[in-house]
Amino acid sequence: MQFNVSQLFVSTFIIHIIDTFAYSVRLNSVKSRQFALSNTFFNLFYLVSLAAHTLQAPLIGGLMDISLNQRSDPLPAMRKVIWIATLGVFVGILLTPSFLRFFSKAVKSLERSGSVPSVVMHTLRPGNVRKFFWNVTLPSKSMVNTLPFRKVPGELMALNAFVTGLYTVGVMSAFYATLLVNAQHRLAASASAGIINSAANIILMLFVDPKSSIITDQALKGNRPYEDVKALVVMLIGSKLAGTLMGQVLLIPVAHVIAIIYK
Repeated sequence: MQFNVSQLFVSTFIIHIIDTFAYSVRLNSVKSRQFALSNTFFNLFYLVSLAAHTLQAPLIGGLMDISLNQRSDPLPAMRKVIWIATLGVFVGILLTPSFLRFFSKAVKSLERSGSVPSVVMHTLRPGNVRKFFWNVTLPSKSMVNTLPFRKVPGELMALNAFVTGLYTVGVMSAFYATLLVNAQHRLAASASAGIINSAANIILMLFVDPKSSIITDQALKGNRPYEDVKALVVMLIGSKLAGTLMGQVLLIPVAHVIAIIYK
C-alpha cells in the first residue's frame, strides 16, 4: 500500500504543479507575441500531466480496494492527497518566475531550430537542469505590488476556485461514494467522476475561460497593458491555490451528492 500511495502523491503533485505553470504561459504569449509557439511547447508539459492524470484514477481505485478489503477508512489518505495538490500549486507558484524565464528561452530556441525533440534534449542536459535550479528566482512583493488587481472580476476568481476544488476531489469523491451506496451500485458510483469533471469543465468553458481569454487577447492586440494579464495570472494562480484548499471541504459533500443519485 505504501508504494501505491507514494505513486498517488507523486502523480497528484505533478498534475497540480504543471496546471499552475499553465496559467503563466499566458504571460509569455503576450510578452513575446508568440502565442502558437508558446502553446506548442507547453503541450509537452501537458502530456506529462496527462500521463499523471491517467495514473491517478487507478491508484485511487487501488486505495479504495485496500480500504474495502481491510475495512479501513480511506478518508485520511484522501485528505493527504488534497494537501499534496495544495503543495503542488504552492511549489508551482514559487517556481513560476524561474519557469517563465526558462520557458521564454525554450520557445526562442524552438523558433530557431524548428525541432521540438532537439529543444527537449538540449533542455534536459544535466548542466542546463542544474543551471535552472541554481538560478531559481522566488516571487517577491515588488513583482505584484503595482498590479491592477481591481480590473480582474472577483466572481471570475471565485468560480475558478470552485472549479479547481471540483477537479481536485472529483475522482476521490466518486470512489468515496462507493462506501455510501449499496454494493450493486459501487461501480456506477466510482464511474461518476466523469460527471463531476464534466460539470467543472462546463463552468470553466462557459464562465472562466471566455473572460480570461478576452483579457489576454486584448493585451495581445495592444488594447490593454501587459500588467492586466499579469494581474489576471496572479489571481488565477491564487484562486487555484484556494480551490485546492476548498477541496478539503468539498470532498465529502460531493461524495454524498453522488451517493444520493444511486440510492
